[in-house]
Amino acid sequence: MSSPHILILGAPGAGKGTQSANIVDEFGVEHVTTGDALRSNKEMDISDMDFEYDTPGEYMDAGDLVPDAVVNAIVEEALSSADGYVLDGYPRNLEQAEELADMTDLDLVLYLDVDRSELVDRLTGRRVCDDCGANFHVKYSQPEEEGICDECGGELVQREDDTAEAAENRLDVFEENTLPVVEYYEGTDEFVAVDGEQAPDEVWSDVKAAIEAVTE
Repeated sequence: MSSPHILILGAPGAGKGTQSANIVDEFGVEHVTTGDALRSNKEMDISDMDFEYDTPGEYMDAGDLVPDAVVNAIVEEALSSADGYVLDGYPRNLEQAEELADMTDLDLVLYLDVDRSELVDRLTGRRVCDDCGANFHVKYSQPEEEGICDECGGELVQREDDTAEAAENRLDVFEENTLPVVEYYEGTDEFVAVDGEQAPDEVWSDVKAAIEAVTE
């Protein structure tokens, strides 16, 4: 199996983006996220679905949530055109997990397991350059000069969604909606839990080994 179908799960701050990028580089699969899929299909004709708007882009422009049925259709389209993929950010709830089972067969479900207190530290410690958008962290990826971007010299700021209150809210939403998705897959042959509190290269070593086990 040269092009595996991989689902990666984990709370905000667990490292899904970092490990997904590693998987794409190592195994040559596509990184499919709901955000990217929605952006690439903004003009998709959904008039036959009898919703308020006729394209996903109209929901996004209005700042409204795109209906689940539309998200499902877009993800299905993205997966059907990918030879292999790592799916990140979907499914977010049990209903979407059941839809995904009808769309595709998964070879591996990776769960990056990180304690809540560690997740809060990771999320609240992130700093972003106000000018170029480069990411740093007060503990894990410090700039050479405190508060100053290494890339362009801009000011490093804490985004509103990285405050302690926002981080706790994001994790509450994950535990309520998406943790049941983890439990849905747990116990299946495809499910592998990885200790996400290890150093990133150690996490990657475990992730890579899990993928190689299903691609042999």
